[in-house]
Amino acid sequence: MSGGLLVAGTTSDAGKSVVTAGICRWLVRQGVKVAPFKAQNMSLNSFVTREGAEIGRAQAMQAQACRVEPTALMNPVLLKPGGEQSSQVVLLGKPVGEMSARGYHGGRQQRLLGTVLECLAELRGTYDAVICEGAGSPAEINLRRTDIVNMGIARGARLPVLVVGDIDRGGVFASFFGTVALLSREDQELVAGFLVNKFRGDVSLLEPGLDMLHGLTGRHTYGVLPFRHGLGIDEEDGLRVSLRGTVRESAVSPPVGEDVLRVAVCAVPLMSNFTDVDALAAEPGVVVRFVDRPEELADADLVVVPGTRGTVRALAWLRERGLADALVRRAAEGRPVLGICGGFQLLGEHIEDEVESRAGHVDGLGVLPVRVRFAREKTLTRPVGRALGEDVEGYEIHHGVADVQGGEAFLDGCRVGQTWGTHWHGSLESDGFRRAFLRQVAAAAGRRFVPAPDTSFAALREEQLDRLGDLIEHHADTDALWRLIESGAPTGLPFIAPGAPA
Repeated sequence: MSGGLLVAGTTSDAGKSVVTAGICRWLVRQGVKVAPFKAQNMSLNSFVTREGAEIGRAQAMQAQACRVEPTALMNPVLLKPGGEQSSQVVLLGKPVGEMSARGYHGGRQQRLLGTVLECLAELRGTYDAVICEGAGSPAEINLRRTDIVNMGIARGARLPVLVVGDIDRGGVFASFFGTVALLSREDQELVAGFLVNKFRGDVSLLEPGLDMLHGLTGRHTYGVLPFRHGLGIDEEDGLRVSLRGTVRESAVSPPVGEDVLRVAVCAVPLMSNFTDVDALAAEPGVVVRFVDRPEELADADLVVVPGTRGTVRALAWLRERGLADALVRRAAEGRPVLGICGGFQLLGEHIEDEVESRAGHVDGLGVLPVRVRFAREKTLTRPVGRALGEDVEGYEIHHGVADVQGGEAFLDGCRVGQTWGTHWHGSLESDGFRRAFLRQVAAAAGRRFVPAPDTSFAALREEQLDRLGDLIEHHADTDALWRLIESGAPTGLPFIAPGAPA
C-alpha cells in the first residue's frame, strides 16, 4: 500500500484544493507517482473523464497537477446542488438520483463509506502516494457519525491528517486548536499538524504563536505559505475567474490591439462550470466580469449566459431582473451573445422539463431556433470537432436534449446572427478556436481588438500548477511532509480535552 495524506481545513475555502494540488505537483517533480482523491465533493463545477464519468473540476485540476488522467476513482461521490435542500448524487461518475440533505446525511452517506474506501484502496495499490482532500472542516461534529470525507476516511484508511488554516481571515490559532479539541481521541490521534495558508508579512513575527501552538497541542506546523493572488484555479463554488481573476472582475493584461474587449457573464442561479470563461480572462485585453443587472450589459462587447443546474429557474431569474429583455434586444441588434449548456437551452424557443424542474412546457427567450427536452439519462461526453476553421475539444454534461431546427451549425448547437449556442463546456480552452471566436466578436462589436497570437491556455495552467508546487517546495517543511506521507498515521500525539488546553 502506498503512502497517503488527508489535507483537511479549519473552514471551507481555507485552501485545501490548492494545497492538495501544490503537494501533488511538488511530489511529481520529485519523481513520485501520485494521484489526488476526494471522497465526496459538493460542486456545480464538474468535468467529464475520458471514460465518460463526471467528477469535480477540482479533482480534474489536481490530476493535471499529478500529470495523470483523471478518473472516477479520484472523486467517487459528487453532490450537485439543485436548490437549498436537495442535490443530485453522482456515484462513480454517474447520477443515481436526487436526495435531500436530511435523506443523504440520514443514512445514504454512511452506506457509501465502503465504496469510497475501496476506490482509495485501488488508487493506493497503483500509485506511490495518494493525496486526499477533505471537505469543509473535520470538526463538523453534527455530521461526524456519517462522515465519509474527513475523519471518517482518515480513520478508515489510517491516513495522517494535515489541517490547513487561512490566516488572512484571522483567528487561525483558535481555529487550529478548536478543530483538534472538538475531535474524539481516536480522531485526534490522526491529526499530525498544521499548515498556515495565505500569510502576509514577516514570518518571524508569527513564530512565537507557532511555538505556543505546538506547546498547546503537541503538533508540528509543517509550513507557512505566503499569500499569492490568482491561485484559486477550478474553484468548487463562488464567483471567481481563476487564472487572472478576483471575485467580481478579472484582472486584465494590456491588449495587443488598440481596444480591450469587455465580457459580461450573467451570474444565473445554480451557475455551473463558470470556469468556461477562464480562458477568456486569460487573454490579454479581455476583461471578464459577472453581472446581475440589465444595465451592466450595455457596454459589454460579449455577453455569456453560462451553464446552470436549474435552466428553468435561471430563465425565470433573467426575466425577473430584466436581463431576459436585454438579451433579446442584444440578439435583435446583432450584438454578440454566447449561451453555454443551460445558457444555450434557455436561448431557445421552448423547454420541456419533467426531470430537472418538472415545470413541463416553458417558453424560452426565442432567439435561437432550438427546442429542448429534458431526458432522464444524462449526456456525459468528450466531443471533438471543428468550428470557425479551427480544431475544438470540449465536454458535455446535461440532461437537456436540443433539437436544432435552423440557423448556422455551431459545434453541437447553432448560430443566428451574432447569437451563438452550444452544450460544449471547455471549448474556449482550444486556443485557435478562442482566437477566431474573439476576432468575430470584436468585429461585430466594432472594437479594434486583436487576440494575442501566442496565448496558450494549457501553458498558463501548467505555469500556475508549478506556482502551487513552488509554494510547497519553498515554504513547507518538505522533509517532514514526506516522512508523514510515507510513514502513515501518526502515533503518540497528546489528547486535547475539549474546552481545555493540554
